[in-house]
Amino acid sequence: MTAMTEHNTHEDSATGLHAPVIDWFEAHARDLPWRRPEAGAWGVMVSEFMLQQTPVSRVLPVYEQWMARWPRPADLAGDPPGEAVRAWGRLGYPRRALRLHGAASAIAERHGGDVPAEHAQLLALPGVGEYTAAAVASFAYGQRHPVLDTNVRRVFSRAIAGRQYPPNATTAAERRLARSALPDDEATAARWAAATMELGALLCTARSPECARCPIAAQCAWRLAGSPAHDGPPRRTQTYAGTDRQVRGRLLAVLREAVDPVPQQVLDRVWDEPVQRARALDGLVADGLVEPLTGGVYRLPQG
Repeated sequence: MTAMTEHNTHEDSATGLHAPVIDWFEAHARDLPWRRPEAGAWGVMVSEFMLQQTPVSRVLPVYEQWMARWPRPADLAGDPPGEAVRAWGRLGYPRRALRLHGAASAIAERHGGDVPAEHAQLLALPGVGEYTAAAVASFAYGQRHPVLDTNVRRVFSRAIAGRQYPPNATTAAERRLARSALPDDEATAARWAAATMELGALLCTARSPECARCPIAAQCAWRLAGSPAHDGPPRRTQTYAGTDRQVRGRLLAVLREAVDPVPQQVLDRVWDEPVQRARALDGLVADGLVEPLTGGVYRLPQG
């Protein structure tokens, strides 16, 4: 099968999925705060930064506190970046907090404090990549963009491409497939983006897909092929215990709780292995998450 023929076949198969997936979403979508009209584009953007590699259950309380404290980008931009790191709590990957603070500052400076609606302007914000720009444009402004997160990639891999799992990294073929699967109408395309993401999060999960409840089980290419096992490269698994990430997390936890700068000897207590501890602290400083001061003390970044 040529690439063009495969593309057309996939496009045709996707068309029949639009209505059942969107209908399912209308009936079963979770009531999440960033989906409510009052969240606005800023609420959508905050949620997208927080939800990267982090489950909804962990994001919800931090999101609510964040939006209560910083309801607009200018509110966040007016505080030091270290306050964003502090409020990020234990969500993990805290560089996201710095990036969100940088995006808020750029929105306040360039766009009068309003999250821009144009995809190109979103993409030009610091810390905003292709996925986040597409997600905000789609979910906040109802535009027609392919939104490819892990959940959507898995749904497309199974339902359209007939494979149990997508590749470890997003491919050009996946991007073409996502574009070809988009409904033509802008509003419908935006609902499709949200619906496929929810389907992957709730039913078409990685380990235990609930095919009996899936609205497109009868059309799913993977099921029609007999649900063949994954035959690609081994899927990446993330470890945490004993890693530099764990050490970084413990160091940051001390600094988040501290009112005043923290002496080196206090940080030395969080991890017994001195080489790994020093490497983790150096990495935090290099990433702009920790500020070293004279006298061997450290704090969250202030400027």
